[in-house]
Amino acid sequence: MSTDTAKLLYSSIAAEPGRRVLPEEKEKTESKRPRPKKNGRVIPGFGLTMGITIAMLSLLILIPLASVFVYAFRMSPAEFWGTVTSANVLYAFRTSIVTALIAALINCVFGIILAWVLVRYEFPGKRLLDGLIELPFALPTAVAGITLSKMYSTTGVLGGPLSRLGLEISYTHIGLTIALVFIGIPFVVRAIQPVLEKLDYQYEEAAFILGAGRRTTFFRIILAELRPALLTGFGLAFARGIGEYGSVIYISGNSAKEHTQVVSYVIMQKLNYMDYSSATAIALIMLIISFLMLLFINIVQVRQSRRTNNV
Repeated sequence: MSTDTAKLLYSSIAAEPGRRVLPEEKEKTESKRPRPKKNGRVIPGFGLTMGITIAMLSLLILIPLASVFVYAFRMSPAEFWGTVTSANVLYAFRTSIVTALIAALINCVFGIILAWVLVRYEFPGKRLLDGLIELPFALPTAVAGITLSKMYSTTGVLGGPLSRLGLEISYTHIGLTIALVFIGIPFVVRAIQPVLEKLDYQYEEAAFILGAGRRTTFFRIILAELRPALLTGFGLAFARGIGEYGSVIYISGNSAKEHTQVVSYVIMQKLNYMDYSSATAIALIMLIISFLMLLFINIVQVRQSRRTNNV
């Protein structure tokens, strides 16, 4: 038997389905396979990519944040404290934080409902509705603010009937909250939606088999799985609401008497008066509040994940 015939016979035997491949045959086969190079990467190496990453972070995040600290610390402690504790600034902080908090809580409730409908049900126009969730991201915030202020004014489509019932929306805290709900709802829906898609139906079936009702199943099973993602969406919506400007500048009315001025409007006023130190001092307080909020949410997420995964 020639060598070529022997090789052909061996390969045909080795390719037979169900035949057990011997260890020495496996080693010979693997030794003939071309092995990838150790440094054969699709993108450049660690040094170049890390340099690009640090450069982008420095130009877009670190340097602008450092400039806020530099301008704010040019003031003396007494001047800094007097600026951030003045009456109009404190009212603006209270208005921004309270309305952003209420809007984020409302978004948590309706965000779960919207995400549940989009994930668990099939109906005509589902893709259109799913795309409309992204509308606040694509729509300029100034356009949203003008539209909402007109729609909820005393001559608007919704504001007219409500005003005849004695309920004013535009140029009040209610209008502010509605605008913040509009711009914050996508954060909650998009945070919850992937978790719901991966949630196994067997958890719900097991809960029903064990005698749990719908309410118990939702709060003890489903909501427990959604809590980290829900906290993420809440934190993003809350942080966005505190610093929102375009969508609230028109519907709020910016009245110092009615306390409808938001922090971003007060900062803009300081910039118009060329008072950069006061503007950055107020911006620094906003930055600290947002950072602490996100840090708290991340800590809660980590603890919740460990508890859920029994780590």
